[in-house]
Amino acid sequence: MFKRPLLLLVGIFCFVQAFAQVELSKWESYAQNTEIIRDQYGIPHIYGKTDADAVFGMIYAQCEDDFNRVETNFINAMGRMAEVEGISQLYVDLRMKLYIDPEVVKKEYENSPSWLKDLMNAWAAGINYYLHTHPEVKPKLLTKFEPWMALTFSEGSIGGDIESISPNGLKTFYDNKAHAFLTYTERDWEEEPKGSNGFAIAPKLTKSGNAMLMINPHTSFYFRPEVHVVSEDGLNAYGAVTWGQFFIYQGFNEYNGWMHTSAKADAIDHFALTVEKKNGKFHYKFGNEWRPFTEKKISVKYKKGEQILEHEFNAYYSHHGPVIREDDGKWIAIALMVEREKALTQSYKRTKTKNHAEFKANMDLKTNSSNSTVYADKDGSIAYYHGNFIPVRDPQFDWRNVVDGSNPATDWKGLHEVEEMLFIHNPENGWIQHCNSDPFNALGKDSPKREDYPAYVAWDTENARGLNAVRILSEAKDLTLESLISDVAYEPTLMAFKPMVPALAQAYRKLPSSDPRKEKLKEPIGILADWDLKTGIHSVGTSLAVFWGNQMMAEGRRMERAWDTYIFDFLATETTEEQKISAFEKAVERLAEDFGTWNTPWGEINRFQRVTNKIQGKFYDDLPSLPVGYNSSLWGSLAAYGSRAYPNTKKWYGNVGNSFVAAVEFGEKVRAKSLLAGGQSGNPFSPHFVDQAEMYSKGEFKEVSYYREDVLKNARVIYKPGLY
Repeated sequence: MFKRPLLLLVGIFCFVQAFAQVELSKWESYAQNTEIIRDQYGIPHIYGKTDADAVFGMIYAQCEDDFNRVETNFINAMGRMAEVEGISQLYVDLRMKLYIDPEVVKKEYENSPSWLKDLMNAWAAGINYYLHTHPEVKPKLLTKFEPWMALTFSEGSIGGDIESISPNGLKTFYDNKAHAFLTYTERDWEEEPKGSNGFAIAPKLTKSGNAMLMINPHTSFYFRPEVHVVSEDGLNAYGAVTWGQFFIYQGFNEYNGWMHTSAKADAIDHFALTVEKKNGKFHYKFGNEWRPFTEKKISVKYKKGEQILEHEFNAYYSHHGPVIREDDGKWIAIALMVEREKALTQSYKRTKTKNHAEFKANMDLKTNSSNSTVYADKDGSIAYYHGNFIPVRDPQFDWRNVVDGSNPATDWKGLHEVEEMLFIHNPENGWIQHCNSDPFNALGKDSPKREDYPAYVAWDTENARGLNAVRILSEAKDLTLESLISDVAYEPTLMAFKPMVPALAQAYRKLPSSDPRKEKLKEPIGILADWDLKTGIHSVGTSLAVFWGNQMMAEGRRMERAWDTYIFDFLATETTEEQKISAFEKAVERLAEDFGTWNTPWGEINRFQRVTNKIQGKFYDDLPSLPVGYNSSLWGSLAAYGSRAYPNTKKWYGNVGNSFVAAVEFGEKVRAKSLLAGGQSGNPFSPHFVDQAEMYSKGEFKEVSYYREDVLKNARVIYKPGLY
């Protein structure tokens, strides 16, 4: 056996030790320039000398609150989940690795502008310093973070563009026989989470004469914490940050605020390719030529017992993008935005804009591909951007479906300018709303017209939240920060049932007296018919409506309907009277079976509970929980609370909906009130694990400490990273 000379081994050890000491000195230098102040709710207010110092402290604080979620997000972003969870994640990882090649991303890091590299360096240093100062924390996989890794997760949405690719389709195309036992539950884009609400209010409709913004993302709970980050370089942003990222994703600074809402602005296309094998290589037809696919070996590691094994795929790329499945003998390639460095730039720089002109210039980077944006500022401007990355296409093709990738006319022809993507600025009505709803109803009757835009700009349909928001805002005046919350964002009407309940009541009236259901359903039908459509903890009508609504949705899924049909009008008019009555009978029986009586108030069913920090929550009927009056965004609850029963429960527990919520007023000084599901910390033993739970269940907001004098008044601990 070859043995290294002892002197050489000593030299290597000394070099590594010296390198580690240089790194540690750098980390400690960042720490000396950083201060973290935790307020009464454990919210971290990070102060840094430079932006890089602030980023260092910001990510360090996130690691303190929930390192597990920080690490998990980047394991997933780099396509390495199978190394932790085993072969079940093989094709989820392949999906990520179609786009994430570490060698390519490292080059992108090296070619990034120096200011951005400084931030990425500080980001990696902050996580590594946390691990250095907390040796009791054992990472699942990532024991050291490299600066380039920040580019793998540069956009803070809950479901990025890549998630539109089916792992089942990848498995079938790339290796069906070898892994036939693997199946994946496809994401149902029509179920919870339904997205978010954003409301911008112009000065003419507020009591103070200041513009206001309602920030109301609907995500899985604990997907984002609340953070305040400040530097002497002009950074002073407050809001929600997706775990592991170093920019405020939805929030505000002293001058303006931004709220991202999911939309169906078309940023992704699928191309059907005619394929032939020529000279041992696969080619696809494009116009009058046959182009060879670019082939790339992609290795995915996975855990099996105590071993790490490896599976190699031969991936195919067309000029449209990678091949992701096969349909009817055609290979299907997908085209979507791949702009990591530019996306990270846009995500960070928007937090330092000072007016609408600067914000719009930032939007001109066109990399916020999966979202729309609602905006308000200190100057009184309000705005709406529908999407931010929309390719120019030939309108003769049906872009909702797969198009012929062999036809050169289907190629993208650049990107639409911001003004062409349904852009609204300072509308006369004084308000803007977007609730993942029809953007051509963003202003009610004053909205832009659908016929003025290519169809692919907005495939969005109307929903019950959008209708409710328009109804409320059309009557709004003299709004305060408090009434923006109580009378708008938390207004409890469930608009979905407005067409449905009368249709059920009519069907019941037509039942012959000889039908036994006439008597059986008399009392619950009476309660539902008299219900005011408002959700609340004491409301039996809410319980009846939701249980019946779920039965009706199951009926609707079995029926054909046009994609742009408003679902609740469809259920009211297109289902038979027998379907409505039968569904209601099932709902009454289910309530009685699960809760002892159909006459059960909503708050006894709908609960908030946080007893574990597992990313997939666990819930228990025999442990304490809180009643919640809000409801699923599906039914039009603006304060969204997506709950359900679990295999071991009868009660319904929330896991998605209102998470971080903030109402912001831009005056001479910015003022905001916020609320966070449960609490800031992911540590079940922390006082900040559930210290906001009761407030959350009642919709009681806390005053945000934004200016340093207010932060200090409410400070509970002040420290430098590594010294607390």
